[in-house]
Amino acid sequence: MLYTFLQVLGGTGFTFLMTALGAAVVFCFRGAVGERMNRAFLGFASGVMMAASVWSLLIPSIEQSREQGMLPWLPPAAGFALGGVFLYMVDKLLPWFHADYKEREAGTKLLVLAVTVHNIPEGMAVGLGFVLAGQHMEEPGYLAAAVGLAVGIGIQNFPEGAAISLPVRQSGAGVWKAFFTGCISGLVEPAAGILVFFTASVVSQLMPWLLAFAAGAMIYVVADELIPQAQPDERSNTGTIGVMAGFLIMMILDVALG
Repeated sequence: MLYTFLQVLGGTGFTFLMTALGAAVVFCFRGAVGERMNRAFLGFASGVMMAASVWSLLIPSIEQSREQGMLPWLPPAAGFALGGVFLYMVDKLLPWFHADYKEREAGTKLLVLAVTVHNIPEGMAVGLGFVLAGQHMEEPGYLAAAVGLAVGIGIQNFPEGAAISLPVRQSGAGVWKAFFTGCISGLVEPAAGILVFFTASVVSQLMPWLLAFAAGAMIYVVADELIPQAQPDERSNTGTIGVMAGFLIMMILDVALG
């Protein structure tokens, strides 16, 4: 039991570390980021989040729904819609996001919340993988799969950490605040893994819904905040290029490490 718990901590701790390393990219840009570079960063974050929503969240949600004997489209569709509604309600009802905050900072806070929500089911997935490995210690394939999942999600988290810290820095925050904000977005993964360790049977049934919920939250932020800020006019395609680059990089990582 203790050995499995330590494995859960190790696996989710690695994914958090990779998020922190990605967030550390902000130290390469200590000065003010120009408007053109900022559009590229926002576009990159949009592409990363869209690709992660499809390959890391929606496709696994569809597959797990099918494995559990449910309609393969129902949990992904319902969870996706609920995630979007959740972010919409946060955006409209909580004054913390808009009252007394300039528009760019409010949008950045939504971005941080969306990526943090997205990291919760990823941490649960890693934790569940190691719990299953502990329950089937006579079959090494389970442990290999859990380690592979942790490594894959960890590598994917590197660009996500950068996608958080760079826009936070551009919104006016100090470099250290931007770095720690990126780290905090990944800190939920070890917490989610520990939660799964103690509630594995319940969480495994909810995973299709949780994965799709996170995808809906992320796509809402991309469509409502990031892409409009990355491409505010037709004079520059910097934001569009950033979207394409972020999507491409994340797609390659998800497919190659999936």
